[in-house]
Amino acid sequence: MNKQLSDIPISVLDLATIVEGEKPSDSFKKSLAVAKRVEQLGFNRYWFAEHHNMENIASSATSVLIGYIAGNTSRIRVGSGGVMLPNHAPLVIAEQFGTLESLYPGRIDLGLGRAPGTDQKTSFALRRNLDSSVDGFPQDVMELQAYLAPRGDNKVRAIPGEGTQVPIWLLGSSTYSAQLAGVLGLPFAFASHFAPTHLLDALKFYRQRFTTSNQLQKPYCLACINVIVADTDKEAKFLASSFYRLALGIVTNERKPLQPPTSNMDSVWKDYEKHTVLQMMKYTFIGSPDTVITNLQSFLDETQVDEFMAASYIYDNDAKIHSYELIADFFKKVE
Repeated sequence: MNKQLSDIPISVLDLATIVEGEKPSDSFKKSLAVAKRVEQLGFNRYWFAEHHNMENIASSATSVLIGYIAGNTSRIRVGSGGVMLPNHAPLVIAEQFGTLESLYPGRIDLGLGRAPGTDQKTSFALRRNLDSSVDGFPQDVMELQAYLAPRGDNKVRAIPGEGTQVPIWLLGSSTYSAQLAGVLGLPFAFASHFAPTHLLDALKFYRQRFTTSNQLQKPYCLACINVIVADTDKEAKFLASSFYRLALGIVTNERKPLQPPTSNMDSVWKDYEKHTVLQMMKYTFIGSPDTVITNLQSFLDETQVDEFMAASYIYDNDAKIHSYELIADFFKKVE
């Protein structure tokens, strides 16, 4: 039996996007305003993604932001989508998230990625040692699991962290982490909001290779998508131009803070740039509630995921909050 949108929860991915003319501190205040409102609306999670050396993203100190949001909300789960584990010693992450779980019990998620979340030079500056690489990701994940597990024979202990069993997720934009998540019996989140190519294969491999674990008894997969909703299709398309300009900066490697919307994107991008952006952002849902909900249901029919996570790059924060308000009623509420 196919799932309906009302069967699954909706969550938020936030990069604490910096708007043109503003400071990171402004981004943090806006994130908190969004988090408070989506909590009222019954959203499930609020995650931040670790990125570095990008003038339009302020979520680099991910665990600090998680604490800020969790400390100013009461129910919504708050976590990382994700922490880029090759940048860190597993013990440090265990201590950070063990601290968060101790402060906000039952509300913290630890999503892990294996990419550095930045360019090569910055990755080197972030290194925990000269030999650190993505090749050791599976071992790092299991080391982290051991630190968060109940006390065993470990000579090195994460305090706080030990025994908290913070839920670990694996994140991915290819089939690699999907297969690893299945083998380890962990929930899996796919980055379809910027890497649509391998979504269906990743979900298939994850479900095929899933084995039960202490954390999870059956597969649980989440798809992250771009969502921009307004009262009319025309208004939503206008708001989405800021998102397209942000995505264009990825294609041209000319990243800028989030720009105001424009009614004429054709004056901003070339034809081949438009094609590249639209292909990369395939799973983007823009329009009025009726338009978006119809398309979201088609996406759910195709993927049968267990949860949606929406990334919404909208210049005006009130319009961003309104976008979440418009789609909230179509999804399962979390009390």
